[in-house]
Amino acid sequence: MKRRDVLFGSAALLLACSRKSATGAGRAVSQLFDAQPTTDGAGVSLSRALGHQGLRMLDPFLMLDEFQTDDPNDYLAGFPSHPHRGFETVTYMVHGAMEHEDSVGNRGRLRPGSAQWMTAGRGIIHSEMPKQESGLMWGFQLWVNLPATRKLIAPRYQDIAPQEIPEVELERGRVRVVAGTAHGKTGPVSGIDVDPLFLDVTLQPGASEALTLPAGHNAFLYVTQGAMKAGGREVRSGQLAVLSGGEALRLEGLGGRALLLAGRPLHEPVARWGPFVMNTDAEIRQAIDDYRGGRLTRG
Repeated sequence: MKRRDVLFGSAALLLACSRKSATGAGRAVSQLFDAQPTTDGAGVSLSRALGHQGLRMLDPFLMLDEFQTDDPNDYLAGFPSHPHRGFETVTYMVHGAMEHEDSVGNRGRLRPGSAQWMTAGRGIIHSEMPKQESGLMWGFQLWVNLPATRKLIAPRYQDIAPQEIPEVELERGRVRVVAGTAHGKTGPVSGIDVDPLFLDVTLQPGASEALTLPAGHNAFLYVTQGAMKAGGREVRSGQLAVLSGGEALRLEGLGGRALLLAGRPLHEPVARWGPFVMNTDAEIRQAIDDYRGGRLTRG
């Protein structure tokens, strides 16, 4: 998806990182943010949970958008061809279908329960368009930063069918493991620099779930339905909770569903303009020049 934004010098960026605590300590909610309504692409209505004025980024995560509507006018325009360089996009579908097509010949359909982890690297031009004219369209897109040494690698895709994502059935809930490991199940996403954890967690009222997160990773919980308690604090639908440091996280069910994300921070300067994420303003200008000159996708 295409992000319209202003150019941020690295010194001006807010790098929102979770508080440090001792290894083995329980994680708690350190900050809580409401998702912000906005539009993107050719006018798609969505909620921006990460990447807005209140929370610019949570290293290594740059943006999280949710699109959820049964009004075709909110999504039919889709996300026509647009470029990316220097980071990764992750699309996770709950309902509906989107078709991906790009400048290097890839084409595929994302359907309910599927995921796509796209490494834009040195550059790609792609489109994401709805493949339905009615009904509920519900999904997410996450942006994940790449380290400086890997920003200009060749693009690659990990297209993941619903049946490839392991599910853990709990006594009163369910966990889908897109990336990382939970309850002995490891997600299909591999070879990602920030060693991510990506879980889709559903908990019924009264359920309790203990999870272990890598101690050095930044992490957040975004509630997508109902409500859930994280480290004893209630988080409601449409709210993103930045988690403090530590390893153990206790989630309590209030009849809710949430995405739990964790990643190893890169601790690098970030320069950002629209669909390009680099380390310096000069690299951003180069990306813009390469795109305008037709050189963005060349090795």
